[in-house]
Amino acid sequence: MGSVLAASSPNPPPAPGGAVGPGLTVPPGFGMPPVSPVIPSAGADAGQPQEAEGTLPNPGAFEECHRKCKEVFPMQMEGVRLTVNKGLSNHFQVNHTVMLSTMGDSSYRFGATYVGSKQTGPAESFPVMVGDMDNSGSLNAQVIHQVADKIRSKLAFQTQQQKFVNWQGDAEFKGEDFTAAITLGNPDVLVGSGIIVAHYLQSITPSLALGGELVYHRRPGEEGTVMSLAGRYTGSNYIATLTLGGAGAHASYYHKANDQLQVGVEFEASTRMQDTSVSFGYQLDVPKANLLFKGSLDSNWV
Repeated sequence: MGSVLAASSPNPPPAPGGAVGPGLTVPPGFGMPPVSPVIPSAGADAGQPQEAEGTLPNPGAFEECHRKCKEVFPMQMEGVRLTVNKGLSNHFQVNHTVMLSTMGDSSYRFGATYVGSKQTGPAESFPVMVGDMDNSGSLNAQVIHQVADKIRSKLAFQTQQQKFVNWQGDAEFKGEDFTAAITLGNPDVLVGSGIIVAHYLQSITPSLALGGELVYHRRPGEEGTVMSLAGRYTGSNYIATLTLGGAGAHASYYHKANDQLQVGVEFEASTRMQDTSVSFGYQLDVPKANLLFKGSLDSNWV
């Protein structure tokens, strides 16, 4: 019957690289670790002023096109989650998370974040190293580094207990009015398998950005390519995004009603699953009470 999340209003993160972004579009049978995007979105925030008159803004990363709408929705979970963060210095922070689930096993996770001293902006320092491990020994980790003024790289890997399961390397180039990226996932030269993903997003006008994604996958007995196109229009207080491809369609609409209320609507259609869904989410911030409410409801009444 929907989901509702109530929490204290979060403080601004100490450094970039800690959020988890949307995953890659991969074919059935392939898995990728949940990692954050390399380049923060530079033009996705509604109402963001332009850098200079007559110049187009950088559109941000392709995989972040739907990010603003997704941030409105609460994280789906069953049970209770308790997180304690502790900053040990200006560069190092640790956190402890306890999950008490009514549907599965309860778990404990220990995480650590290190931010280097190479400052590239008011709120950007590199390198950034983020990792967490649960009570079974499974590890998620990633390293983000500013290689050059316009190039950032990322390496992420995932283990499941003592078994190494996933790894991927990213490189993104951030131009004046475009962002290009390439990702190599789970390459195995001996077996002849792996995934290559290429992204490109271009600003057409100060409000409109168009781009595409090309996914090539190969493993023994299977090889294929999936292509998708995306468009995003940014208004003064709203963002409309549409992604179309061979795997289906994904549309989202984000609207900022005021400083306290934000809403989002998502439509997803999968050609492989022959299924469609519509979701509505909201975020209500009560700054005087230091509270943040999030809720969602989809077409399956979940």
